[in-house]
Amino acid sequence: MASQTLAIVTGASRGLGREIALGLAKSGHHVVAVARSKSALESLAKEMPDGISIYECDVSDYKDVEALSAKVKTNHGDVQILVNAAGVFGPIDLIHKTDPDQWAKTIMIDTLAPYFTTRVFLPGMLAKKWGRVINVSSAAALHPPGSLNSAYGTSKVALNQFTRHLAAEISGSGVTANVIHPGDVKTEMWADIKAKALALGDVGQDYTGWVNWVAETGGDDPKKAMELVLEIVSPSHDGINGRFLWIKEPLQAPIPSWEDPVDARPWS
Repeated sequence: MASQTLAIVTGASRGLGREIALGLAKSGHHVVAVARSKSALESLAKEMPDGISIYECDVSDYKDVEALSAKVKTNHGDVQILVNAAGVFGPIDLIHKTDPDQWAKTIMIDTLAPYFTTRVFLPGMLAKKWGRVINVSSAAALHPPGSLNSAYGTSKVALNQFTRHLAAEISGSGVTANVIHPGDVKTEMWADIKAKALALGDVGQDYTGWVNWVAETGGDDPKKAMELVLEIVSPSHDGINGRFLWIKEPLQAPIPSWEDPVDARPWS
């Protein structure tokens, strides 16, 4: 596949999404950068005016995503690289104390939004017999369940499973779907977790410990996630589909995700 392809990155106004958008643009891809606030994307467009087009969209609203798809198709053509980087951590609290609107919002942004975007942009990839769907997940989905992060943990476990279903459907099509763990990164989400954990006092000490560890180490360089995305869109990853992929040399050592499935259904 030629290097000049159309890529779309959600959550592109800050943090990991911004880094990934810039990395793809600098590598020769034309990038459609998406965020809820167009004004938040303006500095990104100024940095790469010929390589990045900015669009305002609430990716947790499927009608907004459908409208975005129509605009992108008209203005740029078919998307062949989709990076779902938009995300929130959501409430940090015991389940019975969480705000239901915030809990549901976490699922909407972290799990349903990637479904909404995949649904509209996948057909263009399948038509051209090449494409990449890259969903930003988290090692939190692989850790044993614990207290306080039920919304985020559930959202990422569901995102992993959605991506595996997608990978099974598109196997052999030339399109692949994978999830990545971007590392323990000191971003706006880290700051959000810090504030919420401190507000809980002793109850939030596990997260306070993680926050302090990231602060002390400096966290993983967000460029590592960008470099992983560039690897995934390269020919070296043509045969990698339905996997949980890690950045190089992460602060948190990689842990097992899932093995190749063994289908032993009694009715088959």
